[in-house]
Amino acid sequence: MPGRDEPTPQPSAADAIETLIQRCLSGDQAAWDLIVKQYWRKVFNVAYKFVGKHDQAEDLTQDIFLKIFKSLDTFDRRANFQTWLISVSRNLCIDHYRSVRKERETINRDVDASELSPAAPDEGPVAAIEQRDRVMLLRQALAALPAALRTAVLMRDIQERSYQEISETLRLPEGTVKSRINRGRTELARQIRTLRGEDYSPSGSSSEARSRTGAC
Repeated sequence: MPGRDEPTPQPSAADAIETLIQRCLSGDQAAWDLIVKQYWRKVFNVAYKFVGKHDQAEDLTQDIFLKIFKSLDTFDRRANFQTWLISVSRNLCIDHYRSVRKERETINRDVDASELSPAAPDEGPVAAIEQRDRVMLLRQALAALPAALRTAVLMRDIQERSYQEISETLRLPEGTVKSRINRGRTELARQIRTLRGEDYSPSGSSSEARSRTGAC
């Protein structure tokens, strides 16, 4: 009937997220906090499927949201935000997986960090000797690293501690910890090649050594 009060229509989910996105792009931090709170669990579940550890999944989720925030202006408003968010999260997890695998191969293609463990009792004498030599090589290479880099690599790759644990132990920002680990791994691989005499060639060029080790 005319004059009767009509109920106020509630905004749809799409309208609500559109409003939050617009507020974020205008510099409203509270709006971004609401988006993170609303979608944290969904992104965390994607990250957890890739890393399989709660603390690592939390670290990865934080990194994903940071990158999503920086690329929020690229979101096509005609698309579904949650679908876009999950798709971007998966792609970033894949990039993370490839990055971690590449970092570990820096060590693994020369000597596996797990070889610091004692030889299995049922290994033959030749295998035991070979492993002992590899362990000695790795220890010599580690000893040649600056103390800060050596500590970071040992805590991450040998003790398998999370970035957060290392950060808290060393009282350093996680970004600094990750940087030290990356630099330490690169320097460790270089030291191993040097100890094996692979950084040198009669012509004085290192191109042949790089081709043997797969380095670019």
